[in-house]
Amino acid sequence: MNTVIRTENLTKYYGKHRGIVNLDLNVENGEIFGFIGPNGAGKSTTIRILLGLISADSGCGEILGHDVGTGNRDYLQNVGYMPSEAMFYGRMKVRDVIAFSAGLRKKDCLAEAKRLCERLNLDTGRRIDELSLGNRKKVAIVCAMQHQPQLYIFDEPTSGLDPLIQKEFFDLIQEKKREGATVFLSSHVLSEIQHHCSRAAIIREGKMIACDKVENLTKTTARRVTLHGISQMPEGLEGRSVNPGDHMISFLYQGDIRQLLRQLSALPLNDLTITEPELEEVFLHYYQGEGTENDNL
Repeated sequence: MNTVIRTENLTKYYGKHRGIVNLDLNVENGEIFGFIGPNGAGKSTTIRILLGLISADSGCGEILGHDVGTGNRDYLQNVGYMPSEAMFYGRMKVRDVIAFSAGLRKKDCLAEAKRLCERLNLDTGRRIDELSLGNRKKVAIVCAMQHQPQLYIFDEPTSGLDPLIQKEFFDLIQEKKREGATVFLSSHVLSEIQHHCSRAAIIREGKMIACDKVENLTKTTARRVTLHGISQMPEGLEGRSVNPGDHMISFLYQGDIRQLLRQLSALPLNDLTITEPELEEVFLHYYQGEGTENDNL
């Protein structure tokens, strides 16, 4: 099987409010696929439809060759899902939550669960209501990964995790990829997508606006130009002022760098720096005009 996740014209509205609109998506076997967009763009809505948690209004979706709209959920035995918000019974101990999750799979996951808990430095003897957000996230990671499925779906997995555990988490999913598993990673953290995904889809206001290899999505000839010693944009250039009281201007420039330098040579500059733009700036044009309604969709 080459295609692990497929959607065609997938559409969902919440009353009059937009969820996703005509979403076409293909995730191939063995890849780490990024699903990226601002909060409220429709990422979680897409995942909930694929998992059968909610129904689409129109269109179709498949996971591991199974139609998600049939009501048959047997395919979920081979899917590991981590929601964006980890909710568990507060008075249960961590080890009991993990064992309960394994029991739902009807699979002996003790060895893999132990390995994951050690990798994530998770104390299994504590109660859930004693845990910080980061430690509850660790529990969710173990529950999603301990049965070693073919497909992993992570919805905003790293929020609340400290940097060392974030690194360990991504080491784990790279290991799963090498073992042949597929990872679907939903995130609004652009650097996560750039560093760990081979392909990505960008969703905005419920619609997919781009899907390509990550290296192609981030490719640009634009440069971040910072001028020291002036407080107004030079005539003929567009940009935004940064700390104008400190006489510093910063802007993105895409064009002939020699022409720019000739234009700047007559200005009373104290210093000049030209760097590659931040990843967020490269993606900014994809997000222009994004809506703010329907947070957490």
